[in-house]
Amino acid sequence: MATRDDQLAAAQIALQAGDFAGGLAQVDAILADAPDDGEALYMAAVAQRYLGQFAKAEGALARLHAAMPEYGRAWQEAGHLASARGDAPIAIAAFQRATRFNPALLASWTALAELQSGPAAIAAKAQADRIAALPRELVAVTNHLHEGRLLRAEEICRHFLRTNPKSVEGMRLLAQIGIKLGILDDAEFLLESAAVFEPDNIQVRLDYMDALRRRQKFAKAREEAEALYQADPDSPLFQSHLAIESMQTGDFDRAFALFDQVLEKLPSDPATLTSRGHALKTTGRSDDAVASYRAAFAAKPDHGDAWYALANLKTYRFSDEEIAAMEAQAARPELAFMDRVHISFALGKAHEDRQQYEASFGYYDAGNALKRAQTRYDAGRMSEELAKQREVCTPDLFAKHESAGHGARDPIFILGLPRAGSTLLEQILASHSQVDGTMELPDILALAHRLRGRKAGQSLYPQVLHDLTGEQLTGFGHHYIANTQVHRQGGAFFIDKMPNNFRHIGLIHLILPNATIIDARRAPMDCCFSGFKQLFAEGQEFTYGLHEVGRYYADYVKLMDHWDAVLPGKILRVQHEDVLDDPEGQIRRLLDHCGLPFEEACVNFHQTDRAVRTASSEQVRKPINRSGQGAWKPFDPWLGDLHEALDELS
Repeated sequence: MATRDDQLAAAQIALQAGDFAGGLAQVDAILADAPDDGEALYMAAVAQRYLGQFAKAEGALARLHAAMPEYGRAWQEAGHLASARGDAPIAIAAFQRATRFNPALLASWTALAELQSGPAAIAAKAQADRIAALPRELVAVTNHLHEGRLLRAEEICRHFLRTNPKSVEGMRLLAQIGIKLGILDDAEFLLESAAVFEPDNIQVRLDYMDALRRRQKFAKAREEAEALYQADPDSPLFQSHLAIESMQTGDFDRAFALFDQVLEKLPSDPATLTSRGHALKTTGRSDDAVASYRAAFAAKPDHGDAWYALANLKTYRFSDEEIAAMEAQAARPELAFMDRVHISFALGKAHEDRQQYEASFGYYDAGNALKRAQTRYDAGRMSEELAKQREVCTPDLFAKHESAGHGARDPIFILGLPRAGSTLLEQILASHSQVDGTMELPDILALAHRLRGRKAGQSLYPQVLHDLTGEQLTGFGHHYIANTQVHRQGGAFFIDKMPNNFRHIGLIHLILPNATIIDARRAPMDCCFSGFKQLFAEGQEFTYGLHEVGRYYADYVKLMDHWDAVLPGKILRVQHEDVLDDPEGQIRRLLDHCGLPFEEACVNFHQTDRAVRTASSEQVRKPINRSGQGAWKPFDPWLGDLHEALDELS
């Protein structure tokens, strides 16, 4: 019996030979068993278009867009279908979306050059010429990269660079793959080298700044932005980048001045108004942030980022007119993917504030469904990954490396699940005179990515922890302390608040045995539902479904129980509800665990003046309150999947 892959291969051969009916028969057999198979839907749409079955092709594409909303080839096929129907405006919009999701689609750029006129056609022709001139290997790498096949993209790109070691585009693409895989130090090195070879390549310079920012080397990123700005101080692009890098280094006055320069030239630029709003929010100027966000969507009513930024303040209440405006945008079928996601979450918050819980849940669920389709998160694979930590990180492992690691006591790791109260604990500790608050540092996650390696397609981590030498572990600890120095302001201790570090407590203990570890925990339903209705920028894909977030919480509890068993007394668990019931008692307990004397400022944490970049930024500027407790209860009729996933905790 033919396998799916055999059927797809046969369908592709048939389509290439012009046998569209034969190719369609092959993919129809696949779709009978797997109606959401993306590759089969794509081939079906192509075959149906050539057969003149336009309505069926449109239906296949609609299912494909739902299953894979950012699949560039699907939008390219939508452009071809619209062209075949003689609908040029729809075709142009589809081809533009295709190139946004995959900039290596030569057919889309060529079609845009033919369908448009003036500067837009000239720009599209230039892009088509650029892609046509690229080595075919790099075109393939770009396609694999933007279609999510990262390991295949990496394989081809590395092979190409072995024979073309000074290819700047090859280096840039491999760096992009590294960024997506979380291997940020390699990405930084590649882009730094590419910039040496082609110092005038603006895209390389911008990518290099992005890599530096992701590695939280904010001072260096700002130097790069400053150099571009000095070369062309009137460029709004360079002004904007320098403003953003100035924000990251805490120079908000410079950032605001630069945003003002951009807005002098582009007074209604929604991206700049939104970025300016983010800066105002971070510095606690909420009213000014609101005004900036509102100006952004006044200029561009479908600018979802600004709508969601208002909702994400947690304190803003939308007017009737604003809700109607968002719903009008949500009803537009051509609304861009991320604008639809942002507006869905904003409408969820707007209706929740009005106690219109069924409508609210519908929008939260729709926004999460879009993101879940985009990320294709696999809850089973995550469960296996966390189970592997329990299997590998045994008492024998820690006994074997008892004398290894860097002896620093400086780091205080606050970890757990997002929306569990970690920002509150960070704000409390950062109010202490001896503690520097930083942010969610990526260093431990990056080290874990590096240790994964690959052997026969399988990850080497965490098994590789048994093979590391004491010298290697100590070196990793030294590297962590050195790399995080840039975030410190002179305190004896500093906070690393990356929630996902709970997956890697074994690694943390091996490289930094004297570090403090705090588990921020919150009641399951409160924590999970709060995560479900929060749109995270990246890294928390498990929140995009009720079953997924519930299963993740259950797996987290199992893993934390394991860490408690193999590292007894190492981790302080701080239950959010206990902090609400007895703030001062829990703050004293927290400080005692960190070896810090009590300071009244920790109790008055909401008066501490510091930039807070997480979703809880407005909440931690107020005294402790119970506003989020039990927020899931009005939504309970729709939370069956979450209850079911959490059942194994009982």
